[in-house]
Amino acid sequence: MKADMLLETQMPDILHRGKVRDTYGLGGGHLLMVATDRISAFDVVLPTGITDKGLVLNRISAFWFERTKDIVPNHFICLADAPEAAQYLEGSSVAGAVSEQVARQAMVVKRAERLDIECIVRGYITGSAWSEYRRQGTVSGMDVGQGLVEGQAFPEPLFTPTTKAEEGHDENMSKQEVLDLVGADMARQLEETSKAVFKWAHDYARERDIILADTKMEFGIIDGELTLIDELLTPDSSRFWDAAGYSPGKSQPNYDKQFVRDWLDTQGWDHEPPAPELPNDVVAKTSERYREAYYKLTGTRL
Repeated sequence: MKADMLLETQMPDILHRGKVRDTYGLGGGHLLMVATDRISAFDVVLPTGITDKGLVLNRISAFWFERTKDIVPNHFICLADAPEAAQYLEGSSVAGAVSEQVARQAMVVKRAERLDIECIVRGYITGSAWSEYRRQGTVSGMDVGQGLVEGQAFPEPLFTPTTKAEEGHDENMSKQEVLDLVGADMARQLEETSKAVFKWAHDYARERDIILADTKMEFGIIDGELTLIDELLTPDSSRFWDAAGYSPGKSQPNYDKQFVRDWLDTQGWDHEPPAPELPNDVVAKTSERYREAYYKLTGTRL
């Protein structure tokens, strides 16, 4: 494992340590959100990190937040290594504790009241949706027709929300469960906004030879307004396929963590903690895929 991999931050007054992100309060309604090099698969944090993963996640989220802010507001203020970040860090509990490495992998964001729903949009049948379809002929309990093959595009993207589990596995939510949790108006907003962001990003990525197969988004409320939070359209939260090698009927060549999932599935692991250690070659190839996704989508090298 690379010695300078950032698997855990150790700064004062941590608010939350998630599967990948460590979050600190800055006061004044602002947070410092650090994308570590931890990786999770099947909702379990692996003991091995991925080199430069946090850097890619941080920068690619900032890239997408800037480009989708006309569709829906988001919580992004600035990257933590940008000059304007100093005004938010000074006087906070983490002042003087943010290393150069942490700053490169962090962003300053607005604090939101989080909605406990993972807003998943699927443009193609793959992953858990493909597994369910093979078992039951449905996707998230919905009838999607007969005769679909792995990797096939849906006529229209599907909104398949899940619970946001702090421990264990996220579970599919029915439309009624979403309605019961947030009400009819917010449920409609979540679905329409998630699909609008997905469709815009899908078309943008397709022009750059990447297929956005599916993604998950998180939302919160800031000043009474629906707001995108957490990460956006990263190789962690999305499936990015190589458009040149796309061919329905099989697993697709990808630029995301599917390589890790595939390796784990060869190990006979039951998807419950503890997870096995990743070998060096899997770490290196996954890191390379993440960096390549960033380059293809943004046109710049990290």
